Amino acid sequence: MIHAADVREWRNRDVVDAESRKIGVLEAVYVDTTTDEPAMATVRTGLPTRHRLVFVPIENAIAGPGYLRVGYVRTLVKQAPSIGTDDVLLAGQEEAIFKHYGLAYKPGAAGERQLARR
Repeated sequence: MIHAADVREWRNRDVVDAESRKIGVLEAVYVDTTTDEPAMATVRTGLPTRHRLVFVPIENAIAGPGYLRVGYVRTLVKQAPSIGTDDVLLAGQEEAIFKHYGLAYKPGAAGERQLARR
């Protein structure tokens, strides 16, 4: 199980897929607003002059020395919805991220967001 206290140590680690292929560098972690547990990470990818942040679920991620291994293949992650490195995730963009990975999207009863950046 991933603990919120561990998240601070993960920033700037390489993010790799199950076959240890580098996807990018961990930029930030988003928690599920109902549980306050880590749910998604943004991974910095792209060329140095054209970085973007892609989202990847981290429910089964494994932290190793200098890396975070996620349970998704690199090509799927790189095709995920993204934002610019200086942008914020808009509430209307959340559902597309969950759909991309085949996950259920559950906003709050009054339409509250499911993800919050930590």
